[in-house]
Amino acid sequence: MFRTIMFKIILGLYFIVWSPVLLIGLISYRLNRFLVLTCAGGVLVLARLIAGIKYEIHYPPVEENGVPVTPNENIRFDGKAIIAAKHMSILEIAILSNYVPNSFFIIKRELLWIPIYGWAFWRMGLQPVNRARGATNMKKLTHAVAKKIMDGQVLIIFPEGTRVKPGQKVKLKRGLLFLAHELKLPILPVGTDAGKYWPKHGMMHSGTANVWFEPMLPCNASLEEISEAINRHSA
Repeated sequence: MFRTIMFKIILGLYFIVWSPVLLIGLISYRLNRFLVLTCAGGVLVLARLIAGIKYEIHYPPVEENGVPVTPNENIRFDGKAIIAAKHMSILEIAILSNYVPNSFFIIKRELLWIPIYGWAFWRMGLQPVNRARGATNMKKLTHAVAKKIMDGQVLIIFPEGTRVKPGQKVKLKRGLLFLAHELKLPILPVGTDAGKYWPKHGMMHSGTANVWFEPMLPCNASLEEISEAINRHSA
């Protein structure tokens, strides 16, 4: 409990210290993106030094004997795939944003209202969505996402729509299928057990969090297939 309290206090102070830096970064897209990613990288460092949380990334096997190779044909970071990730913690957000080059997330629009950090997310190009707008909003969202992907960016989406607890399975949102079908993009599922170490609520636990990149799925994969892939190794 002491380690958890200490980490959250230091993390809060860390975000406060970064606020004026991110404010300066708003003058430039490139500078802003660099500063936001650097801030996220610092979160990973603090998690390791204070909370004792490391992380490891796993790749799908490409040989019958199960030997993983990186990079391989199942992983595309060129913007021509949608990364659909399990969402359990802030930890996997920091990992994926630093690990996947030129990536962007779909986020609820309310996050952009956060002073300074929300502005930095907007300047960075994170894509807000108004969940109350339904089909009309999906068409607008698809157009915005398509433009970013044409510019070489990589979409990361959390199809569960919220952080989940270890062992909890949530029905995936159909918006992922709509985007995949409309944009004709394959889906790269990603699982994690980060919630075991950095949960949404409660104590943090030291250890090695895992992120698993699963084999690619076609754009016409079902929600059940995507959910099975995301949860295959997840906690």
